[in-house]
Amino acid sequence: MTTSLPRSPWYLIPLIALLNVVRADVPLVDFDRMGTVGLVGAFAGLDFFNSSTNLSFDPSTSTLLLRSPEGALTRIASTSAGGIVSAGCAIGNTYYIAGVFSSINNVAAANVASYNPAAGTFSALGTGGPNGPVNALFCDSAQNKLWAGGKFTTPASAVAVWDTKASSWSAPPFGGLTGAAAEVSSITTNSSQASLFFAGSFDAIFQGAALNPNNNPNVPPSQGATPFSSSLVPIPLENAQIEGAPSSIDPNFSKIQNILCPAGNDGPGQTWFTADGGGGQITARTFQFISANGVRLGNTFLNGRGTTTFSVTSIPDNAVQQLHFVDPATGQTQACTTNCPLSVDPTIPYQDFTFDNAISITGVQVTLSAWKGAGAGLHLFQLLSSGAFASAVGAKNDVSCFAPVPSVATFTGVWTELDANTNIPATTQAVLISTVAVGTAPANGPSFTWQPYVSASGQYNVNILIPGCTDFQDCALRTSVLVTVFPGGGQPPTETVVSQQNQNDVVQQIYSGPIVPTSPNFVTTITMTLANNPVGAGQNGQYRLVADRVQLILITPNTAANGGAVGNGKTAFGFLEWPLSLTANVNAATGLPDADETPLDTIGFSLFNSLGGDAAIAASGAAVAAVTHHPSGAVFLGGTFGLNTPGTSNIVVFKDGALTALSGGGLNGPVTSLALYGNTLYVGGSFSDTQSKATQGRLSGIASYDIAKDQWSPLLAGVDGPVKSLDIDNGQLAVAGGFTTIRSAGVGTGLESPGLALWNISNGIWVNGGGFLLGSLTFVGNGTAPAKGQKQSQIIAGNIADSLKYGASGFVLVKNGAGGEPDVTPLGVKLGEDVTSTATGTTQRRRTNQHRSANTWVSRHVKLPRLHERQSSTSLAPLPPSPPAPAPAVLAGTFWTNTTNSKQVAIIGGNFSFTNGNTEFAGIAVYNPSTGALTPLRGQSISGTVRTLLVQDALLFVGGEFTIPGTGIASFAVYDLVQNAWLSSGVPALQNANGARVVVKSLSASAAKAKTVIVAGSFAQAGSLQCRAICAWDVGEKQWNPLGNGIQGDIASVAYAGKNQDLLIAGGSITLSGPPSDNVLQFTFSNSSWSTIGSAVDLPGPVTAVTVNNGNASSIFAAGRSTDGSSSFLAAWNGRVWTSQGSTLGGTSAISQLTMVPLQNQHKAQGIIQGDRMLLMSGSVLDSSFGQASSVLFDGQTFIPYIVSASASGSPGFVSGIFNSIANFGFVQKHLAPGVVILISIAIAAGIVFLLVLLGILWTLFSRRDEVPNKFDPADTGDDDDSTQHRPSSLLEHINAATRTTILGSQSPFHNVSGEKEAAAAADAGASSTGHDLLSGPDASNYVRAETPSDAFVGGLIGEETGRPAHARYSFDGAGEGELSLVVGQELEILDDHDHS
Repeated sequence: MTTSLPRSPWYLIPLIALLNVVRADVPLVDFDRMGTVGLVGAFAGLDFFNSSTNLSFDPSTSTLLLRSPEGALTRIASTSAGGIVSAGCAIGNTYYIAGVFSSINNVAAANVASYNPAAGTFSALGTGGPNGPVNALFCDSAQNKLWAGGKFTTPASAVAVWDTKASSWSAPPFGGLTGAAAEVSSITTNSSQASLFFAGSFDAIFQGAALNPNNNPNVPPSQGATPFSSSLVPIPLENAQIEGAPSSIDPNFSKIQNILCPAGNDGPGQTWFTADGGGGQITARTFQFISANGVRLGNTFLNGRGTTTFSVTSIPDNAVQQLHFVDPATGQTQACTTNCPLSVDPTIPYQDFTFDNAISITGVQVTLSAWKGAGAGLHLFQLLSSGAFASAVGAKNDVSCFAPVPSVATFTGVWTELDANTNIPATTQAVLISTVAVGTAPANGPSFTWQPYVSASGQYNVNILIPGCTDFQDCALRTSVLVTVFPGGGQPPTETVVSQQNQNDVVQQIYSGPIVPTSPNFVTTITMTLANNPVGAGQNGQYRLVADRVQLILITPNTAANGGAVGNGKTAFGFLEWPLSLTANVNAATGLPDADETPLDTIGFSLFNSLGGDAAIAASGAAVAAVTHHPSGAVFLGGTFGLNTPGTSNIVVFKDGALTALSGGGLNGPVTSLALYGNTLYVGGSFSDTQSKATQGRLSGIASYDIAKDQWSPLLAGVDGPVKSLDIDNGQLAVAGGFTTIRSAGVGTGLESPGLALWNISNGIWVNGGGFLLGSLTFVGNGTAPAKGQKQSQIIAGNIADSLKYGASGFVLVKNGAGGEPDVTPLGVKLGEDVTSTATGTTQRRRTNQHRSANTWVSRHVKLPRLHERQSSTSLAPLPPSPPAPAPAVLAGTFWTNTTNSKQVAIIGGNFSFTNGNTEFAGIAVYNPSTGALTPLRGQSISGTVRTLLVQDALLFVGGEFTIPGTGIASFAVYDLVQNAWLSSGVPALQNANGARVVVKSLSASAAKAKTVIVAGSFAQAGSLQCRAICAWDVGEKQWNPLGNGIQGDIASVAYAGKNQDLLIAGGSITLSGPPSDNVLQFTFSNSSWSTIGSAVDLPGPVTAVTVNNGNASSIFAAGRSTDGSSSFLAAWNGRVWTSQGSTLGGTSAISQLTMVPLQNQHKAQGIIQGDRMLLMSGSVLDSSFGQASSVLFDGQTFIPYIVSASASGSPGFVSGIFNSIANFGFVQKHLAPGVVILISIAIAAGIVFLLVLLGILWTLFSRRDEVPNKFDPADTGDDDDSTQHRPSSLLEHINAATRTTILGSQSPFHNVSGEKEAAAAADAGASSTGHDLLSGPDASNYVRAETPSDAFVGGLIGEETGRPAHARYSFDGAGEGELSLVVGQELEILDDHDHS
């Protein structure tokens, strides 16, 4: 069963409100015509209204969202109630989703479903699938199989496999996993994608005997060593250069060579002392390439002396190595670099100290830095190899300490020694070479055999070293060889063909698996011969074979701590590696064959033993939740567990054949997810710090671990809740979980980011996630593979209460996108709350959406109400309070182009904070759209709220309610963008009466007043100059000037009218002479005078926003609140009176900005607003027809919801307004001239006619090709005027007649049809003259502009001096020469409506 989803993403409705939107033709605002456009406000997410359907978010379900590469969120589907989505992955173009649910998008599906993104459909996966929770999925695209893990019993316990080709479920090859909780939490692949890692709470049993019956008994046991280190063969140093200084003067203790492999106990001739009273250094140089993995040190206990601390420096790189060791007192694995402790317990004969990894060196220097008694000393010093080794040169194979025999190299044929250069300075390496004639059979050619001494059985990687041919200048001679490894223990040999044609030195792996050395000599065998089909042509008929060294890299030992063998019947807990190449059906519950055991299965054995067996595991509830494999071979495991050996909690690494603690002793809470990025491991879960509290609680929920440095680092200070899922893509770490805030590392409250947070890995900062959601997430992962050239998208899921397409901290850039739809670029970083409190006391309101049924959502016929009657008052009403602006809020913006680099930036201001480097800034920031970077202004940061910005002549003017600490600047400031400094002097401060606070709400400039900035708001004077509410700042003279004789009250908004902006329109709670308020006043720059606009009783209260329609002083819009605060209003000025607009405007609407915006498409002109534009109202707009929106469009009759926004808490957001880079843009839409359109149409029509004629001719010729031509009959040439077949000349006559009729107005051959059209036109004209007022006529017949010339002149010559009556549709000032002044509704007679241009 399948179901379809809408193909096109629709608007995601905020909160739980159900919005019924049925609108197919949402207006397309032409943002590009306004230049670069920014939108600001107090919001965390927003979206544009679009074609929609009935939808709400139900947080009791699990909702799936698609996250685009840019971060935009689109809803996909929801599960059944109580559902959980825990995992997802893709095979081809199908995405698989799993968790706990009974249906998804109303499709019945038990816990697993498939999703087809192209069709938008969900499908169940057959029958017999998992009957319980599914925690993990792995998509094997190569085999077209889906692996599912969780807690279920069918088709097998904890693991199930879906075959996408056969469309069927089956048990895994190992039969499922049981024991413990019988639950799988994670399925991942190893670094080579050759096997799967299963992790969780389960047991896996291996049935056979231990692999290693043979271990060299000569190796003495020690509690200071591990099974791994005890199995490393010491590198013979008898022929190396060994120095110990300063040595004791006692000859019984002065010889350093005595401690390389002492034959007796600690005593004379078996021990080395330093000179009394000090430490010393031991230097060992081999002067050849060696692979070392650590040192073995045995202390001296004679005469109360001995070494207490030391360090190891490698040669020739002179690097102090980090060492790992087992503390004999606690049994815990520790790490050290300098001052490493050496046990002084006489029961500890030696301690092994291993490096981070095997390293290539020529020697070491051990510094004995502290001692007890008379001085330092040692009884044993050995350099440990990486496992085992053998050189091709027999003289290099010295006997290792404790070994019964040395490694052996033998050969057949003639082999000659050569010296090869190495990558270590001043060293060479001896190799053997042999030549063989081309065409020689391998059995008749030379051969080589290595038999390295192997201390203990175990899992090894066997490598052969092949010198590069460039240094030997024998590349043409090189060919390929056959290398055979005999692993022992009854195992079959393995053969590998190896090319020796490499130009540079190569280390080639030839085997990986168990090695069982033969006793009593404890050696294994490796042979090399000419390949059966050697490559290359040789040189002079000869091939050359090269023999260098073989290395055995120990991965896992198979010995117990005392050197004995591990017993039969091994149990692994919480981890199982399963090679994908294994297909045989076995049973992990009763016993897997040893042949299926891998080296990494030792992880499970070690966990089982360290946790104390089944009973202890059941009591503790231990489980492994996540696994990841580093390319170095290290395996990291996270979950809920506490290990005794090594001492660690909730996270551990398996490397060098043993579990090893990470620094800090692990984490203090459960780990749920791991993500690897290079050498950085990201860890998510429910923790706050390491066990040792190394980061002061800054690892809250999410942490970063440097693998190379063994070091934890915080991501700022983490998040305030549990992390459930991690995903890395496009250089960003996606963090999903049950948190709401990104914690601040300082004193701030942090950044709100419910459920999803994005960490930019390269920049090391939290960034904007792109979309907005409110809820708790359980999963984030990559979606299906992107198309070529596209970026990867992601799927997120969780319990979501609200989601919007775009997430942004108060600021976005908007432009025209595909299909004319808005294309949004959110602010790339997250803004935080301001560090200082603002002066505005506002409260957040929950979002409420009142709505009608779908068929009445948008009324096309809003009746105009009568105007509000003005209440009498003896004093001016206060301005409505500033719009809610809870931090982070961006309330203003402006664009500035730096002339030095021609780069445009956006400058934003408001109530917010942000971090740059380690410093926190507030109030104002510079945003670079090309890089997404947010930078502060240099100098002191603003404290308070910025409400308006303006740039003029590289000066930034800032207004609001703020101070700049350390200066006298308050509420109005000037910043020099070139000098990067505040103008702290020469700007007299604004002041208010009676100590009231100063608020600057508007900064603007007029073309009629050069180098002048108009400052408006709530203030009484500037310096000593009285200028109530509005004042002019002369940029050149740096002084304040009043505007005319001044006004009374407070101003909220300023706009300009006139051709040169010579009229200033101010809105607020203002008057010229006293109550009642005029609320909108006009200032004329030419005569410096104020005047009222309309009657004082026309507007019901103070104005919060005002705008002018394209500079037309007879087309002004004002919005505000009634004097008693009970209602909101929008009014339009037509040059004579104010008229109220829209009866559906909600009483609590708060309008912060009005602006006229151009459209890409036309709407039907509604009297007061032309068809090529609309009025954009921003703020918080409530309407009985659609509920609440943050911005609406007004077409002159209807409010159309346009933008909805939300705060981080889910309450309604607030759009402060838009700002744009082009100040004076046009509204007229540019189209091709009618003549051009006609010519194009004629050309297309002619082309079609020609094509049809051509096809007709071809068809006629084809159909008559077999006809016999008739004989010529002269009678057939006679004319027949009555025939229905006419000559072309008849057609031309018809065309000429039609042309004459059109020009001369005579009767047309089609006069009946024309008469019908004229009658219909006359009927329409009659209808338009009744039933409509002057502002609401449905057509344009009663306005100045006629739709077409034929509407004005019908049935006569165009040149006749006839006219037609009409009415003026708009008022026009007619200030220019030859222009006629008009008033809206004025009767006119139209004589000519031709466009002679």
